[in-house]
Amino acid sequence: MEVFTFTKDTVLSEVHLYFPHRKHFMVRLNAVGQPVFQSTFKILCNSDTLEEFSQNEKEAENKEDCACPEEDFQTNDVKCAIKLLDEDGDLEVLRKPQSVKQDYPRDIICPTILTIANNEEIHSNENGNGNRVVRMEHTLATPLGDVGKQIWRGAFLLADYILSNSEHFKGCTALELGAGTGFTSIILSMVANTIYCTDVGEDLLEMCMRNVTLNRNLPKKAGGEVKVKEMDWLKKAFSSDSESPYSWNEEDIANLHDHMTVIIAADVIYDDDLTDALFNTIYRIAHSARNPCRIYLSTERRYNFTLRQLDITCDAYNHFRSCLKELEDIIDGKIKFTAKEIKPSFPQFFSYERIEQLVSDGNFSSVYCNNIV
Repeated sequence: MEVFTFTKDTVLSEVHLYFPHRKHFMVRLNAVGQPVFQSTFKILCNSDTLEEFSQNEKEAENKEDCACPEEDFQTNDVKCAIKLLDEDGDLEVLRKPQSVKQDYPRDIICPTILTIANNEEIHSNENGNGNRVVRMEHTLATPLGDVGKQIWRGAFLLADYILSNSEHFKGCTALELGAGTGFTSIILSMVANTIYCTDVGEDLLEMCMRNVTLNRNLPKKAGGEVKVKEMDWLKKAFSSDSESPYSWNEEDIANLHDHMTVIIAADVIYDDDLTDALFNTIYRIAHSARNPCRIYLSTERRYNFTLRQLDITCDAYNHFRSCLKELEDIIDGKIKFTAKEIKPSFPQFFSYERIEQLVSDGNFSSVYCNNIV
């Protein structure tokens, strides 16, 4: 399928828009007739060097902007000023180099799409990358109800945080809510022990399971088992349908309650009713957990023009913040939630667009950490 028909409710992920030279191989049609593509995402930094990389980042933050040592600044200030002048004595403005070289115009947003790929074509881009390549099945454009089948920037942001702070997740038992394609759970499996990767819908869970199978070659430092399970936020009970391969058994439920210390969710904030259901689910599961746990949420602020306010607003994100505040205000004698925003200044390990607003003032995306004590 080389031509998409867009309708008024079609949603397109931004992840693939800025890679016009990357090939997305169509591998199959899913149960509802949507084309499913397979893409590869290279981990830009070897996980074995994360501690050294983080240390270098911290040292760089402590350096002064001026090239002259601080103790010699007063004696060398003239020399520093001379370096900023050209041959004619004019001030030469030094511009900050871009971190990622872009050799394509911003208005080119169409990825290269091939019809049906064979195995040789699919694996051709992986030669030489070894276990630093993540292979994902996904769709490119879906109705709003199927956005979980796409890959979103919030998943990459949370994956970056996990790889940058692997000591927080080493050997843990974790739960991902609204996992979609399973990208973040797959990355977390590189450092965690057991991850319960959850979402709702047979077709979506099947795609997620296929992605887990595709990435079994990734290094596992602590077991790294990903269990794909169904979890409907609108239902209080765990799915126990004996005919479904994604239902929960008593052993998994007991293991989750007894050993879970981490809950994650990536880019699931876009509908107020689902956001309410998300926070109800977080509270219910955290309240029944035996151990204190941390909750990591990544989300993107999406601005829209609304007729209600006749202005450009970010209603979904604002509702998320109000739910977060309500969660912090809960005091039931057993648990207390505290939340803090984590600025996205940690290293980037995947090729996606982290725009300037994300780094400077958080207008684009943020990671939130909830400590339960």
